Amino acid sequence: MKKLANEAELVTHALKVGAVYAQKRGVGRFEDTDSAKDKITYLYRLLVHDKLIQPLAKGHEDEPNMRHKLALWMSRQLPEDHPLLK
Repeated sequence: MKKLANEAELVTHALKVGAVYAQKRGVGRFEDTDSAKDKITYLYRLLVHDKLIQPLAKGHEDEPNMRHKLALWMSRQLPEDHPLLK
């Protein structure tokens, strides 16, 4: 797994976009008291359920891999000239 440039920022942006997605879809919303780990896990599973990202292999569903998947998803959603992709 090769780390992306600006991966932490991409994950942060993915959580913001994912929170809006989950709320518009009507399946829940993130609270201020939710931990980052819980948000990452919830968003990863929601995107897998909606078939927007491919699931990780069994035994590899840990936080660093989920963070990486969310960063990849976000990098594909952004326009090519977005500052986070440079």
